[in-house]
This record gives sequence, structure tokens and C-alpha cells, in this order.
Amino acid sequence: MDPVIIVGAGPVGLALSLALAAQGVPSVVLDEGAGKDEPRPARSVVLRADMAAMVERLGCTTLRDEGVRWVGWRGMRRRQLVRHLTLDLGLGGTEEWSEDPAAPSAPAAPLHIPQHALARGLRAAIAHQKLIRLVPEARLDTIEQDRDGVVAHTRGPAGTWWRGSHLVGCDGARSTVRKLLGIRFPGRTAVERHAVAALRTELPWPGEALLHRQPPWRGAADEITARPLPDGVWRIDWLLPPRGDLVTPDALIARIRETLAGWCDGVTPPYELIDTGVHTLHHRLAQRWRVDRVLLAGDAAHLLGAVGTQGLDEGLRDVDNLAWKLAHTWHHGASERLLDSYQSERRAAVAHRLRGADQSLPVLRGGGGLRTYLPGAARGHDALLTDGHVGRGPLGAPPAYPHSPLAPPYTEGRTPVGTPEGAPVEDVRVTAPDGTTVRLRDRLGQGRLLVLLVAPGTGVWDRRHWRGAGVMPRLEEAVAALPAKAEVLVAEAYPGAPAHAVLLVRPDGHLVAAFAGVHPKELYAAADAARGGSPADDSEDAPEDEQGDEPETGSKAGTKAGTKASAKAGAKSERKAAAKVGASGASTGSDRTADMH
Repeated sequence: MDPVIIVGAGPVGLALSLALAAQGVPSVVLDEGAGKDEPRPARSVVLRADMAAMVERLGCTTLRDEGVRWVGWRGMRRRQLVRHLTLDLGLGGTEEWSEDPAAPSAPAAPLHIPQHALARGLRAAIAHQKLIRLVPEARLDTIEQDRDGVVAHTRGPAGTWWRGSHLVGCDGARSTVRKLLGIRFPGRTAVERHAVAALRTELPWPGEALLHRQPPWRGAADEITARPLPDGVWRIDWLLPPRGDLVTPDALIARIRETLAGWCDGVTPPYELIDTGVHTLHHRLAQRWRVDRVLLAGDAAHLLGAVGTQGLDEGLRDVDNLAWKLAHTWHHGASERLLDSYQSERRAAVAHRLRGADQSLPVLRGGGGLRTYLPGAARGHDALLTDGHVGRGPLGAPPAYPHSPLAPPYTEGRTPVGTPEGAPVEDVRVTAPDGTTVRLRDRLGQGRLLVLLVAPGTGVWDRRHWRGAGVMPRLEEAVAALPAKAEVLVAEAYPGAPAHAVLLVRPDGHLVAAFAGVHPKELYAAADAARGGSPADDSEDAPEDEQGDEPETGSKAGTKAGTKASAKAGAKSERKAAAKVGASGASTGSDRTADMH
């Protein structure tokens, strides 16, 4: 069978190729560049704990060597420390948040790493993979697709045609794939601007990240963020006025000196300036993420990043969601519902994040009118920003998919647990089939469902005794009969779960359903729903997704997908272009849709 074609060799495209390879799917990665990433310490990324764990599972070793997990988070307003969190470096959620005793645990520490170091680690992992082919200096100019696959043409030293089972556009904000498909990319331009500097110095809170709002010194920005990197390096961001003047080198040096002095008792400490830049944030959301066998991921599908949201983190969540669905389709065939669910789940989750950020901006940036002056409002704003940066709340928490088209119908055997259906499961300790004790997160990303039995006492008994006792034989028999490959795991306990509860977990770690005991028929039905049903179950009439875009399915998509879009025809041509990908051919050069930026 043909490989999956991945357009774009940034972190999202590289991670997708590794995630597919981990599930036995070959891929060709078309890299427009020369195959190297320019070192830019000022261009760094923040990964939530679960996405950092996913990248490590893919074999990226630079996270440990060139990334930093924050030990704490400080929030300051003017001269006052208003929030101080100790972050959980163990990622097990065991520390209590001192400021809110009702909170179940301290936030897991995010990981901060230069983007070029992350990309280099992913490329190093790819070097050990026989299923991945990296093609440098390959610029896409044509896509054609039919009912059996996709053909892409690239310009370069030797123009080449590539045949694949599917094609995924991970080619960034100015995505050629998106433009060839005629997909609109509406949103807001220049939502926020930041002056950025990477410098080596000593600050009074080693290893902790800082958000300083309304600093008291003259000429300061309304908001300054400082985040540690290895070897005493810090990335510092100054929020700029939306339509301010250009940031000159002299003005940036003045900002650096004033900021360091403000944090260090009025004296500017010695520092080494390593890198600088201006970071402009846009908020955009592609109207469609799938046209038959062509899909979008990462910045090609969405742009976000204001008030603590993290664009690359969301791009890696696209990978986590899409890889197992593509792998299942590649190996076994799949219903259209399975691939349609990628757009339904991820587009809805990113849209929710964008709405939260856009609704928060007027209040957080001083345009909230009366609400700004209400008692406790400033404290609430600080809490909202903190949650966005550390991975909690509406701006930062991992997404749930409660309305997924893959959700099974309710049955009597179900039982509630501490994790809502569609949400990510807790990273509890489990016993694997080979008898080893691992974290649940370690078993994700291998393309199989996980069936977790909650069996108190198993930790103190020899596995030989409980493996053939109680409900285990019946459960293993039920799992062997499931319509998709699955693995049985056993846990001493799971939050909110009664003894002998059985949890069905997707390959990306989201809970499908929980049952009060072993219910083979209900477990089978839930597993069948999670895989999107069989191809024979597809109907001609596909339901609309949450954003109102009707997915093309089956042969209808194969004949209506199109890549000819004309900049002159504007919006009318874009609407027509979505109906022409595949049999009608591909666009080149001058007849592409104009860039939306």
C-alpha cells in the first residue's frame, strides 16, 4: 500500500511521521527547505506535560537535554507577588496547590524548549526509522486525488510525482495544501505583538516562570513574561501595543536593562544577549480540515497563541488525534466516520480555545469596561492568565471530546468515574500484559485500544494468582473478541472508579466509556463505535460537524474534491474549488488562492 504523504517538515509534520511509523505506517515527508533548522533560541515552544510525554514516546531525546520543566510559576502585578504555584515535576499530580486546598493536585510542569532543538530531536529519531523518507527541497505545487489515493507533484532539483494513500498538510500558516484545496482561513490578524529576547543572566527565581503585569518602572510594557531555558538562558517577552512603532535595537536594549533592573533591586545584572525578535500572533481557523484523502494539521489548520494558549502544543494534539485514525484506516480500512471525527473533534476543540482567548482579550487588556473595576476582577484575570500558561482552565486544559461522533450510545452497564467520557484519562500506574508496572501514558500511541480493569489488591498479590482469577478470564475473552486490537491493563485504583470497573480508552488516551464490571456485548459496541464502525456501516448522508461544515464522504468526496482556485474569483471561486479536488486535476503557480494573511 502507498505511504502517507506529509507536506511540511516542522515539528508537527516530523512528529506525525514518527507517530505513524510507531503504528507500522510508512510516510514520505516533503520538506520545502534544505533539511536543517536554523538555531533561534528566541523562538521557543511550551509543551504541556502530556504532549511532552508523547514527543518522548516518539524517540525525541532533546527534551531532557535541551528543555526545562518549570519548577514553579510566579504571577506579579506592579510590585506585588499575587500568585505562586509549585509545579509537579513528577507529572503524577501528587502535590496540593497551597492557594486552593480544594484543587486535586498541583499543575504538571510544562516543558520549555527552543523549537530548533525540538525539531533536531525529531529528525534524529527519524534517522533510525526505516518507514520514513525525508525529502528536502521539495516544494509542492499540485495535488490530485481519486478514490484510491493521492498524487502530489513537487518542484525542486528534479520535479517528482508522489503517490500516497493520504496526504496531510503540515506546511504552516501559509499552507500550500490549504490553498490548493481552496479552503478559507478566516480569523484575526495581529491579535498580539511581543518583543522577544533570549539572554543569559541570573534572575531571583531560578527555574520558575514569571508573568509580570503592569510593572511599575517607567516605559515598561503592560505585561512581561520570563521563562527559563537551559544553561542560565531566559526567554523574555514584552507585550507591545497592537499598532505601535517598530522595535529598534536601541529600544529593545533599553527594555532589557530596565526590566532586569526592575527585577533585581534596581541594578541591572550582567547579561549576554543571544537572540532577539518580534513575535506577532494571529487567530485563524480553517473552515475545513479534511477533503476526502487530504487533511490539514498544525498551523495549516489553525493559528492561536494569545493569553497563554500554545500553538505548537495544539498542533501536536492534532497529531495525537489523527495518527491512530490514519493508521487504522491504512491497515484495516475504515468508515468515513473515523476520519471525519478528526475534523469534528479537533476543530471544535481549537474553536473553543480561540473563543476563550478572544473573549478574554478585551477584559485582560484593559477594555473590559465596568468589569475591570469590580472587586476581585484583577485577581480573576491573573488566575485566568496563569491557567492559560500552566495548562489549566479554558485557555490551557487538555481538550475533551464529549460530542465526538465516535462516542458510543449509553447503556445500562455504564458507570461514572472521575474522568468524563471523551476526556483524557488520568496517568495512573498500571500492570502491563508482560507483568511490568508502567504509567498508563506509556501504553498510548501504539494504535490499539486499552481496556483498564480496576482491581484493588492486585499490587500486593503475585500476578500468577490473580491473572486467572475473578473477572480476568472473562475480561480477556471479551477483549479478544473486540472488533479492534486491544490490550488489557490492570490498575490498583482509578479516580472515582468502583472496584472491578472496566475502562475503555482510545489510542490517544481519551476515555470511550466505563463499565461496572465485565459486559462483553456493551464493551464490543463501545469499541466498534470508537473505531468508527465498519466501512459497510457508512451511509450516504453524513451529519454536519459542530461548525456547520458538511464533510464530504465516500465517492462523493472523490469526485468533488478540487484544487483549482483563482485569486481573481475571490470567495466565490474558493467555494467552488472545494468541489473540484481529485478527478478534475490540480492547480499550479498563478491560479492558486491568494494568501489570507
